[in-house]
Amino acid sequence: MDLVISRPEGLYCPPGDFYIDPWRPVERAVITHGHGDHARPGSRHYLAAAPGEGILRARLGSQIDLQLLPYGETIDHHGIRLSLHPAGHVLGSAQVRLEHGGEVWVASGDYKTEADGTCAPFEPVRCDTFITESTFGLPIYRWQPQAAIFADINAWWQANAAAGRPSLLYCYAFGKAQRILSGLDPSIGPILTHGAMDALTAAYRAAGIALPITEHATTITDPAILRCALVLAPPSAAGTPWVKRFGEHADAFASGWMQLRGTRRRRGVDRGFVLSDHADWPGLQQAISATGAQRVFVTHGSVPVLVRWLEEHGLQAQGFSTEYGGEEEEEEAGEAPAKAPEENDTGNQSGYDPGAPEATPDIPA
Repeated sequence: MDLVISRPEGLYCPPGDFYIDPWRPVERAVITHGHGDHARPGSRHYLAAAPGEGILRARLGSQIDLQLLPYGETIDHHGIRLSLHPAGHVLGSAQVRLEHGGEVWVASGDYKTEADGTCAPFEPVRCDTFITESTFGLPIYRWQPQAAIFADINAWWQANAAAGRPSLLYCYAFGKAQRILSGLDPSIGPILTHGAMDALTAAYRAAGIALPITEHATTITDPAILRCALVLAPPSAAGTPWVKRFGEHADAFASGWMQLRGTRRRRGVDRGFVLSDHADWPGLQQAISATGAQRVFVTHGSVPVLVRWLEEHGLQAQGFSTEYGGEEEEEEAGEAPAKAPEENDTGNQSGYDPGAPEATPDIPA
């Protein structure tokens, strides 16, 4: 028996009678993390990793029926031995390990393999079957070390402050914003945030994550302070009256999609910083290999390319239809590319010949 199957409500564990990150309300939901495409309201009972409590209550409501499980602790439910393990994606993100009848499955949710200090780092979990994302499952996606990206962001901010221009940096409000905060140099100037980030950042602080002091952007009216400030805002704030308070400013966007020149042009910002909370192409390969799994299900993202690569390396692989990749990718990309990148977008950096036309996937918006 497969331990996880696809149903209209989401990924379902038949022997355990529960769902993992369901996209419809269900009786029992195991949640990998708090992004809106994985943690949806309306279910009767939720189970999640203990570090994610503040985020889930901020997003789904303080009164939800939420059972918390520390990383690595095992519970038995209808004969299923279930445990949660760090995914390294955002605060409280977890992989779901299921053991039943001598089989071990792991549903990874979203993950990244580079530790960032704002959440527990990714932990490979040995299993027979692994369910993996593939958001950036193309060979062109290869991230630079985050220390180098933070150095670039701080240098950009420093140059703008020296020129007397506010620095407006667009980024996803949950996970990306707090990760950027952790890498900023507060000696450059004040750090201001959009209101959409405040409750989420407070949840990180409450979980013991060290972040620099921030102020709500609307509380600062002194032009002298604004001219040397860095402002974090969600992509949805771009082009709104909210932005006008900063006058003439420099702007930038932080996202894995910034790897594509075409996406940077469409965003219409001064700078693009390539920073993602998802695994890049080498990270996906390394994570899958570390599980020892011989069977892999691939969910949202560049599914055909990753499936083909896995098959070429001797693994059983197939796509798994889900409704993931909605809220987060839309917020992160703003206008994600509508198709696989072309040579004029990537400089022909793919390093992979997909061969048959059908192996070139759409990238979800």
